[in-house]
This record gives sequence, C-alpha cells and structure tokens, in this order.
Amino acid sequence: MAAMSLLAVNGCAPSDSSQMEDEKEPHFVLGKSRVNAMDYSGAIESFGESLEVNPHSAAAHFQLACLFDTKQSDPAAAIYHYQEFLRLNPKADNAEVVKQRIYSCKQQLAADVLPLPSTPAAQRQLEDLAEKNRRLQEEVDKWRAYVAAQQNAPKTDPVAAPANFAGNAAPGGTLTPEDVSTPNAGSAGASSSRAQSSRTVKPRTHVVAAGETFASIARKSGVSLAGLQAANPGVTPKKLKVGQTLNLPAQ
Repeated sequence: MAAMSLLAVNGCAPSDSSQMEDEKEPHFVLGKSRVNAMDYSGAIESFGESLEVNPHSAAAHFQLACLFDTKQSDPAAAIYHYQEFLRLNPKADNAEVVKQRIYSCKQQLAADVLPLPSTPAAQRQLEDLAEKNRRLQEEVDKWRAYVAAQQNAPKTDPVAAPANFAGNAAPGGTLTPEDVSTPNAGSAGASSSRAQSSRTVKPRTHVVAAGETFASIARKSGVSLAGLQAANPGVTPKKLKVGQTLNLPAQ
C-alpha cells in the first residue's frame, strides 16, 4: 500500500531527469493527456505507439507499467514494463519503489494462476468417493464373473452368488442363485420373467490367437482381467494355447 501511495503521489512519473526528452514525444504527450482524462485504454495505446517510435523510452515503459498495475489489473504486463524501465534506467530515484511493485505484481500473478489447496475436509471427501468407487467396481467384477459361471455351470450344480451385494439380497444379506435367474414357485410372474431373460442370454467365448494374453483378450473383449480369470477358473494364464476357447464374462 505504501508503494502504491508513492506511485500515486509521483503521478506515475519516473523521477530521473534523463526522461524529459522521451516525455516530449507526441504520442507520449497524448498518452499523458488521456491519463488525465481517465481514458486509460487510449493512454495504453498512445504509450505503446511512443515505444514504437522510441523502443528505448524508459518513461513510456514506466507509464505502461503503472497503467497495467493500477488501472488494467494485468500483473504480467506490469512486471514486463517495470523491468524494462529498470533495465533502461537502472539508477532511477524510484528504483526501490518499482522493485516493490514488481514483487507485488508477482504475488498477484501467482495467486491468479495457482489453484487454491484443497481443505482437509474436501480431501477426505475425495478419498471416500475414490474408496466407494473402488468397492463398487469390485462388486461389478464379482457379479460379471458370477453370471459367466452361472451360464456355464450344469443346472444341477448352482453357483453361489457373491456376498454383500446391495441388490435384492436374501435375509442373511446375500443373494442366492434363485434370486438372480432361477424361477420360484411362489412368485411365478417376476421369477418367470427373470428365468426367461437368463435363457435368452447366450454365452460369449473367445478363441485364443497367436500372441494373445489374458490381458490383451480382456482389453479386446471389453471385460476386466479379474472377470475373465474368474470365468475360466481352470485355465492358467501363462499356459494359453492357440485355438483354445475361453469363456467371456457377461457385459
């Protein structure tokens, strides 16, 4: 604030008397007139034209730096012109004030660019959501493997459903095969419909080609590696043979 006050007292003018010749340039004079009229955009244009006429005008750089710093809120441009002013006029009387303004502009620029750190509460929420997503993905993989095994298992040898599924669970908290695909005599309507659906689903298979692995087959088939392994419990991944048929879990 003290540095800003000093700039205001000085009228945004460099204190070195060697700048007097630069200040007589017509574009520079017009720029000062526009500043007095509070036409700051026009003043920036005029001082820029003054620099085109005389690229070594420290006074024009200083005026542009002040405008970008205090009127246009462009800290990056202000830093550039402040630094050019000091390069062209390193012994200026107000050099220390200019250096303070450069530091302040850098702080403002960092605050505008860098994201704010997340609060501990927000971080915990993100971690909780990530953990829930991981558990849900595990449930999906288990049930894909279960459906694939159910399709390939003999009717007399039902496969136990995964536990702790959040769907239509049995009283003990787990689903039975009958809850998923087997008709129930006491509920002929809904259960019959589920049985109809399970009969229309055709098993998916894949014939191993040369160079394929469990991972590449899972990727090509759009299934998880865990699901593919669960659907082929008797197959050793490192001993795949060309022409071997693998069961693919349902999608």
